[in-house]
Formats: sequence, C-alpha cells, structure tokens
Amino acid sequence: MRQWTARFIAPDGEVDGAPRLRGEVVLDAGHGDVVQASLTATAHGIVEAWVGGVPASDELLTPGWSSYEWRLRYREWDVTAHVAATTVIGLVIGNGWYCGRLTWTGGRGYYGDERAGFAELRVRFADGHEQVFGTDATWTAAASETTADDLYDGQDIDARRRDDAWLHPGFSSSQWMRTRIVDADLGALEPYIGPPVRRLLERAPVEISASPSGAVLVDFGQNLVGWVRTEATGDRGAVVTLRHAEVLEHGELGVRPLRSAKATDRFTLSGGDDVFEPTLTFHGFRYVEVDGWPGGIDALRRDGGLTAVVVGSDLPRIGRFACSNELVTRLHENAVWGMRGNFVDVPTDCPQRDERLGWTGDLSAFAPSAVFLFDAGDFLRDWLRDLALEQSHADGLVPFVIPDVLKYVPAPADFGEPDSTALWSDAAVWVPWALWQAYGDRRVLADQFASMTSHARRVRGLLSAEGLWDSGMQFGDWLDPDAPPDQPWAAKADRGVVATLCAFRTARLVADTAAVLGEVAAAAEFREMADLLRAGFTRHYLDGGTITSDCTTVYALAIVFGILDEDDRAFAGARLAELVAQAGHRISTGFAGTPFVTAALSQTGHLDDAYRLLLQTESPSWLYAVAMGATTIWERWDSMLPDGSINPGEMTSFNHYALGAVVDWLHTTVAGLSALEPGYRRILIAPQPGGGLTWAEASLRTPHGLVSVRWEQGDAELAVRVEVPGGVEAVVRLPGRDELVLPSGVHELTGAA
Repeated sequence: MRQWTARFIAPDGEVDGAPRLRGEVVLDAGHGDVVQASLTATAHGIVEAWVGGVPASDELLTPGWSSYEWRLRYREWDVTAHVAATTVIGLVIGNGWYCGRLTWTGGRGYYGDERAGFAELRVRFADGHEQVFGTDATWTAAASETTADDLYDGQDIDARRRDDAWLHPGFSSSQWMRTRIVDADLGALEPYIGPPVRRLLERAPVEISASPSGAVLVDFGQNLVGWVRTEATGDRGAVVTLRHAEVLEHGELGVRPLRSAKATDRFTLSGGDDVFEPTLTFHGFRYVEVDGWPGGIDALRRDGGLTAVVVGSDLPRIGRFACSNELVTRLHENAVWGMRGNFVDVPTDCPQRDERLGWTGDLSAFAPSAVFLFDAGDFLRDWLRDLALEQSHADGLVPFVIPDVLKYVPAPADFGEPDSTALWSDAAVWVPWALWQAYGDRRVLADQFASMTSHARRVRGLLSAEGLWDSGMQFGDWLDPDAPPDQPWAAKADRGVVATLCAFRTARLVADTAAVLGEVAAAAEFREMADLLRAGFTRHYLDGGTITSDCTTVYALAIVFGILDEDDRAFAGARLAELVAQAGHRISTGFAGTPFVTAALSQTGHLDDAYRLLLQTESPSWLYAVAMGATTIWERWDSMLPDGSINPGEMTSFNHYALGAVVDWLHTTVAGLSALEPGYRRILIAPQPGGGLTWAEASLRTPHGLVSVRWEQGDAELAVRVEVPGGVEAVVRLPGRDELVLPSGVHELTGAA
C-alpha cells in the first residue's frame, strides 16, 4: 500500500461556494536540478488543481464517481515543467457526486456533507533526493469565483471574484482562513483503471432564434453532454443565465423531462471581457435558453460568444459503420453520440435529468455495441471493480446501479425488496464476457471471476424447485412499447420466462469463463446449472413450440441464448417472424428483447423481416426517432409524439443508449464483421445484404490492427472488399460461394447478387 504524507483538508470555517485551497512550498536547495515532479490529487467532491500558476492537467471531474465507501480514485500528473524554487499548489473543490445532489429523491451528501481536497507533490532532484509536500493544516482556504455548483442544477460563477494572485508565491490576504485535517481512510485511495474525462469536441450554434414567448433559444444541432463556454462583455454585476434542455416543445424549451434538475448556469459579469466554463457540472442538451445577454438577441447573433463543449471519458473511437440508407447511418451515429454522452466516468442511463445513475441493465443490453464503437476496455474494467465491491458488501447481490447510491434512499414501492434481477444483475457476467470477446484480454475474466460466480450462485439460490426464476422483483422487458407510459414494467413478456432465460445465459457464460480460466470444477457446476434451467424452461414454459406469453421478446431470447432444440428453434423463428409481421414490422420489444430481436430473425432464416423491422419509420421503431430529428437514442420509442409533444410519462429521456443495441446487428450482420475468436484473432466476414441497401461498410481497430469490410450490391454480383491485419485470418462467407479462409492483406471478392 502506498504511504502518504498528505492528508485530506477542508476550510476551517464557512465558505461561500466552492472552496479554494492553497499551499506554498520552497524546494530543498543543494540537490541539483529538478528531474521529475508529479502531483497526485483527489477529493471528497471534484478537484481542479494548479501548480506554479497553470493547470496541472486538462482532465475534468476528477476523481469521478466510484464506490466511495471502499474506493476513492486519484490521478497523478507530471508537473515537472511547472515547479520552481518556490511553488504554489492551488485546488478548487466542487461538490461532484460525493457531496452533491443524487437521485430523484432530492437528497444530497450521501457519501459525506463536507468537501475536502487531497494533493501530494513529489519532487525528485538530480542527486536522487526526493522532497514531498502535501495538503495539511498549514494550507489556507477561501471562497472561489464559483458561488454554487451541482451536477444536476448547474454552476454559478461570479467573475468579479476572479484574481489569480493566489496561485503565485508570496500571496497573502485577510480573507483567507486556516484549514483543518479531515478524517479519511487513506487505504481506500486507488489509481484509476479507466481513462480521465476530458473536453472532446466543440460545436458552434446552428441557429439563434426567439421562441413564441420571446425567449432567446440557441440550437447547437446535436444532443450532447458538456457545457457552454460563454464569452461575454457587459456591465459589471450583470447576470447571463443559460438553461439547458434536449428538445423544444411547441417552440419553447422542453424542461419537463429534467424533472427537478435545474440544469442552469449563471454567470455574473466583471465589466470586462469575461470567459466562463462551468467545469464543476455538466448538462445533457441540444438547446440553451439565454437570458440577460448584453445587447440581446441581435448582439448574440452578430458577435457570437457561445460554444458547446462536449465532455466525456476519453475513449478512442475504434469502430465505424455506414450504409446507403442515410437514416440507418444516422441511427448508428445516434448510438455513438448516446454512448459518448453517457460514458462520463460512469456508464449512466441518461445525462440530463435528476438521475444519471450507472444502471446495470442498460449496460447489459448495450455492452457488445459499446466495445465495438469505442475502446471501452479499461473504462468498463474500472466500473466492474465497483460492481464487485458493491456486490461483495451485499451478500452477492448485484445492485440496480453501480455505484449503488440507491441503497441510501427509500426504494420505490414498485421495486419491492431488492434482490438479484434478471438482465440488470446479469451485468456482472454479460459485461466481462463482452469485453473478453472484443479485446481478448483474460484479465477481465480473471479479475471478475469471483463476482461472476457469486452472482450466478445467488441466482441459483433464487430458483424454484422446478428450475425456474419466477419469483422476486423483476424489471422484465422494461419499456415494452405496449406498456402504459406510467407502468414501464408492464410488458407482454412473462417476467419469469425472461428471468429464466437470462439465468440460463448467465450460467452458460460463467461455465465458458471457467473453462477459459481452467477452473474445471466451476465449469461443471455452471453447466449443471444451465442444464437445470433448460429442463425447467422446457417443462414449464414450452408447449408444442409455443413459449409462455407468446410474444416477440421471449422467442428472441430463447433463440439467441440457445436454449431450444433444433425443432423448437425452427418453430420459434417462424413464430417470431409471424409476430413481427402481425405488428406491421413495428417494434414490440423493450430492454430485454430489443438487443436480440433482429439477430434472432436473421439467425433463423427470416432476414427480410429483420430488415423490415430495422427500416420501419412509423412508431414504434428505431427510425421513427431519426425521422423525427433525433440525434441520440431515446429512452422510449415515442419519447416525442408525432405532434411534437413530449411523452406524458414522468420518465422520458432523449439520450438513453440501451435501445441503440441494434447497432451490434448492423456491425455483425448488415456489414458482416464479427469475431470468431476473442480479440479478433480469427474474424468472420459474412455480410447479409437486404432491405434495399446498395452498400454497407464497417471497420474496427482490433488488438491486432484494422479490420474492414465493404460490400456493394450490383445487378449481377455482390462486390466485397476485405482488409485483414497481420497475424490474423478471416473466414469469409458470401452468398453463392463456398467458405473461404483469407490471410492478412486486402482482398477483392464477389458473391451472388
């Protein structure tokens, strides 16, 4: 365990807003030049750090959100270029997740009600001498220019308070106070596994207009996550207010989906040229309502001054897809933007309202898509560490959200007594398996094996004597489009059928994981569990091929999870296609069925129905939202109604990635690119053209190099171009041709049209 000199400190008195903490150190003389200096920082809250008058890093929202009870992450930055003979370290501490508002209950400070900062500077000299200087009671504190900050509600910044003198040697002011040491478990400090949050992109406004009520509205043309950098010049003490939302309703800012989140930033002008960035908060928005702009709407249109800054975890983009249908290509981009906006340190459900929690079910549904779109390996390994910690302190129960702040709030009456829940708790198994398949790194399976087996054993303890998971609280096929807006759990699919099928998949994946890790006894244990579930399902839920509740989701899961024998599988495929056609090729699945329905159709010979389902533009469908102008994936199939009004349900988000899990099918079936071995050591190229598409392409930067495929449909033949990286072989299956095995290189092939 690392030994620390620094301690957590806080102002020794009341501070108006986000506190500044200041320490000044004189470097030891007589040891030669400084050859290396590093600053380690973390906080109870959010920390921003300066060394020698300049930011220590471009990273944001440090230390993010982890299971603080047992794990608080820190960042370490090289600051060699910023230290001098006398060096000042400055910290500003925001509320963040630690002290700020969390959940829809209105509560705050679930982990602690006092912000505190921690920093340690280590300086190594030419002769090997090391000097360490950290936060302690000799530091001083004062208020910063941030007078209020909250992740849900926004940030208030008063530019009249700005003065960077505190960041330089020799500063002294009677307005500064002493600090005191805050009791904290330094043994909980850990380095990040995942990447930091950073500024990723910027976007200029595409339109500035007046609403019917006369409000000034700015449209950035894309639903995004971050904030607006504001450059303004006006009277000293004047206030510019920005309120954020994802959509307009009847020409006005649509704030009802935010529920109690204010999502509002207020900037008080200094009288000079001011630049504001509210880096202690973030918003999910496309539109901003501006009040108090100097000179009004005409000056804003003429001079500009607003730039949307996109923030998120710094994940490299590795997977791409496009096709001849512009709506489908936009659907894919919407999934990319949805993931980018919800992977802000924690994989959240939504980034805008009074929630933004790490719901496990959303990630279970989307994980195979996520690990293709971005290199999310370390990000998700970091989150899985918190999952395992929460689980280990809850008798093997995987909570609904990670980190589990819901354990501190009253459970909704609909939830009942919390226990393991199909699809949601199955994230303990499904997410590590998706990572293994995508990147071929056994570490994730080894690190999570105890968590995976603990979850599976807990589920086994919940099974009935008949081998069914038919009791306890279940979300089921959450947000089935036929469910009432205020009852998202009221799906067509029998919850016991969904849970039993999910338990079967979990048991099989844990058995497969045990086999990879050489855990022979565990492999046998979980194969036996899978056999028990298969027998119970067949005996109680299968009648002449018909599955209990006889709806799209149960057939899709049964087919893809592999629980059926050959005859029942063929029946299920035909029945699934029949149900999809009866629904007019409109979506009839929720969170459980949606990731698998197109795959179930194409795997059982009903490719045309899969394409018709994909290409439907009437609600409910994937392309309905796209046709309505969506730039991210919606939470509900009809988050916005055809008349432009917002869905009346209390729970309505316009940036929710789970239902975008269909992009995995775009990658693997439409473009035809998938892994035959974990990490893409062997690749399958098997495009299945249809739906009137004339071309499609996908590429993926695998651990072995770039893989790409592009096909074009001609009158007489299918032209295919495949790129295979070094050391990798590709199995190619094209219509009308025998299977081919290709070595590395670029290959031009043809198949039957």
